[in-house]
Amino acid sequence: MVWAIPLVSKRKSTTESTAMQTVVARMPNTLLRTVKALKGAAYFAASAALLACCALTTPPMTGRATLPPQPRGTETQTPPPQSAASENLRKYYAGVQAELLSQGLMRTDTGASDAPFNARMLATNFIRIAFFDEFDSSSGRLVARATEKRLRRWDKPVRVGLAFGNSVPQSTRATERARVASFLARLERLTGHSIKLADSDINFHLQILNTDEIQTIGPTVRRADPNVGAPELDSIINMPESTYCQVTYSIDDATNLIERAFAIIRAEHPDLLHLSCLHEEITQGLGLPNDSPQARPSIFNDDQEFALLTPMDEMMLRMLYDKRLTPGMSITQARPIIDQLAQQLVGGDS
Repeated sequence: MVWAIPLVSKRKSTTESTAMQTVVARMPNTLLRTVKALKGAAYFAASAALLACCALTTPPMTGRATLPPQPRGTETQTPPPQSAASENLRKYYAGVQAELLSQGLMRTDTGASDAPFNARMLATNFIRIAFFDEFDSSSGRLVARATEKRLRRWDKPVRVGLAFGNSVPQSTRATERARVASFLARLERLTGHSIKLADSDINFHLQILNTDEIQTIGPTVRRADPNVGAPELDSIINMPESTYCQVTYSIDDATNLIERAFAIIRAEHPDLLHLSCLHEEITQGLGLPNDSPQARPSIFNDDQEFALLTPMDEMMLRMLYDKRLTPGMSITQARPIIDQLAQQLVGGDS
């Protein structure tokens, strides 16, 4: 059985890099040098197969390892002190979010007022996002290069295991679980596919970790997925600050079915940036791995204009899991069906 492991990530865009200079200038010199050095090289951390986690003791389960349930009576436990690196990142990402918002980015509206789209635009964007990977690791290292693939999606029920590093306060975890469960229910309605939070038989691991915890996750990832490649593993452990979050998923090349996924969200993010990462990485882990600068209104665009799932994104999810499309289809085979679905969803080409 041959496995392919695409990577997807949310990272700082070119437009955003210029705007971020005022934010970066406020950071300690050590972090400043790191951020500038990573400009244009964020692809070394993958994102559509993507979030991080710490080295954890885990019970036996299906798929990648996740944190065991927290014992009762620990809700008032105090998180361990944060490292200087984690605190610096927390300040940095707060500045990133503030700067994006000041530019009118990270929008939470639907985009209906100024970003209309027609069936042709929807079909074109779907092809670019569903049939291409954002990164290529065929050379033994990750290269930011759009690579054409066949249609991929889940067939088995998606069971999401949400786990937290010790850096995440107990007081926030119940709210986070409720937020993730609500979003998964929305995705289930859109796709018609079973997608739920679970404590067992987990095949989609969602980890919320700080930078120190991310750097210790290697052995856990390797135990959970022995097929993970060295470039993909390195991209998880050594996520640069310019990569906000990432997801990886394993695909059976014989069937083009996604078998398991592993996503990392940085614990240092402020609330909206955190929620934006949840929306994008979970959705990309369902089989929409690429980004496109032409996708608007969409979260599948590195310009960060929209923070949350948009109507266009919802339509692409409906298309991906429509029974008229089947895993393994090429663009040529799927194009007539894609055009038909887009017409039905949008209601015309104008």
